[in-house]
Formats: sequence, C-alpha cells, structure tokens
Amino acid sequence: MTWQRAVRARERADREERLADHHEVFARQTRTELHFRMAHIHRTTAARHRVAADLLEAHAVRTTEWTRRGGPPPLFMTGVAEACGTASVAVTLVDADSNQLAAAASDEPARHAQDLEYTLGEGPARDAVAELIPVAASGTVLRSRWPGYGPAIESLGIGRVVAVPLQVPGDCIGALAVFDARSATTDITRFMRVADALTRSFILGREAGDGLFDEIDHRPEVHQAAGMVSVQTGCHVTDALELVKARAFSDGRAVGEVARDIVAGLLKLG
Repeated sequence: MTWQRAVRARERADREERLADHHEVFARQTRTELHFRMAHIHRTTAARHRVAADLLEAHAVRTTEWTRRGGPPPLFMTGVAEACGTASVAVTLVDADSNQLAAAASDEPARHAQDLEYTLGEGPARDAVAELIPVAASGTVLRSRWPGYGPAIESLGIGRVVAVPLQVPGDCIGALAVFDARSATTDITRFMRVADALTRSFILGREAGDGLFDEIDHRPEVHQAAGMVSVQTGCHVTDALELVKARAFSDGRAVGEVARDIVAGLLKLG
C-alpha cells in the first residue's frame, strides 16, 4: 500500500508539473501576472508531492527489509531524517496556544532533545512556532539563546539544531526540528520542503491517518498525571503540569516516564 501511495504521489507531482508548464507558456505569451502566480503554485505543489513520494518510498523500502529480516518495525520518521540529511529529527504538534499536543522522533537523541524542550519550555521548535520563521543555532549561540536547553542537548552530543514551522495558510500547527544535519545538506529550503510535505500530505492531507505516524506520542498520560497532581496539591492544572516537568528534569527522566509513575500511583508530588 505504501508503494502504491508513492506511485500516486509521483503521478500527482507530474500532473502539477504539466499544469505549471502550461501556465508558464501562457505567462510568456500574455505577460499576465495571474499565470505567473498559477505556475508558481503548481510548481510548489509538485515539489511537495515529490517529497511525499520520496518519504513514502523510503518507508516502503525499510518496511520490505523489515518483513524479511524481522526486528523492530521501521519508523516513518527515520525516512524524514534521511530526507533532511541526518539521523535525528523530531516533529512537534501544538494547539492554538502553542502548547505541545503530540510529538514524534526518529531516534533516541531526537526524542530526548524534544523531551527537554517540552520540559524546560524553551528551544527551537517553540521559537519556530512563535516566530513563524526557521530557527538555527549551534555553538555559543545554542547556549546563549536557550540557557537551559542548549547545554542540555549538547550533553546528548547534539551540536546544531534547525527548526522550521509546520504552516498552513493562516495557522501554524507545529515544527520540524533537525539535529546535526551534515554540513553539505544543511539547506533550510530543503527542510522547509520536507516540513511542507509533512504538514499538507501526512498530517492534514491525503496521507493523514494511514498509520505512518503510529509512533507519535500524544502525551495522554502527561495530561492525566497533571490532572491528578492538580487534585492532590490543590493547584491549577497548568502549575501541576510544571511540577511534573520539573520532577522529570530533576530526576533526569523523560516526562512520560514520570507521568506513568504518577498515574500508576508509584509517585506523588507535593
């Protein structure tokens, strides 16, 4: 099925390219601005479908190898990382108030980096969402821009991060963070194309709900734990969530792990 979806995505890309060519011909003949704009729209849409096809094909290849060799099933995010020229990427989805709703990562370093951003309340994905522009940092800039997050991800062996917003007209639903991309592939335009394909094809578009993002963490236990802590301590649920995050950071554990202990009755805060 994934191979078939990849074929259909390439067919859509080819169709959009033909439409772009058609409008470019009319634009040159008539010098009409409308045709120039339409050509650009179709060309951009074609590029999105081609990236989507690349991601689907990469996942299909890994799934085929997995069915032959066994072991852990392949993560869709692994292909996203490959498309970005790195081993570690993470996607964060947010609500209208920029609160993190869900997250997906390609590997453990990306998952830890994402969890640190959620716990500390600072980092590249948050800034990319807030500013609606790509955010990049390394070295002293990484440490000075995010005094808590920067040194923490450096301790994970991550020295550079780029985050681009996941945007649709009039809204931003999250961010794609790319960690330690190879210098030869550190192309923010490339990352933005991947982010566009993820947003419009796999999160909100044709490929949404097809199981590719089954590994996404919706953090239900974190919010459940915050509710329990709110009742136990008598504080607002927002403050309770901060208590859960603070305990996770002080213990050097993932927020989800601490939340599961709270929900299971193994840990009480306050």
